[in-house]
Amino acid sequence: MVRREYQIVLNREDNKMEEKNAIITNVSLEIEDHGILSSFLTLDYGGSGQGFGGYFLYSPSGWKEHDKGWAGHFIWRVLETVGVSDWSQLKGKVIRVRIENDFARAIAHPIKNNWFYPTEEFEAFDSNAE
Repeated sequence: MVRREYQIVLNREDNKMEEKNAIITNVSLEIEDHGILSSFLTLDYGGSGQGFGGYFLYSPSGWKEHDKGWAGHFIWRVLETVGVSDWSQLKGKVIRVRIENDFARAIAHPIKNNWFYPTEEFEAFDSNAE
């Protein structure tokens, strides 16, 4: 398999924004040791890698931030963005990644212009719930 590196550097004021192709090499959906539900996509840029995710998706009752409803939204948007219908189909898929100051901020299908920005979508989700 021939791997082509593609990278764009966008300047947004003081922030360094890059776009890279990545292969999803692993996926996880787990209850972390401190009791919250989280998910990660492990990304391979061809010589280096990074995780995408780690967001607070759900916490058990009794927590201040109990059930924000982000879990379903995160899972749905990852599947929709990558173009698969099953979490197990994510492994091996090629995606685009927007990296801002070394943080994987958004992902997209490699051809479609359908970016998923979890932080922004969660903020909008919260403001609509109020």
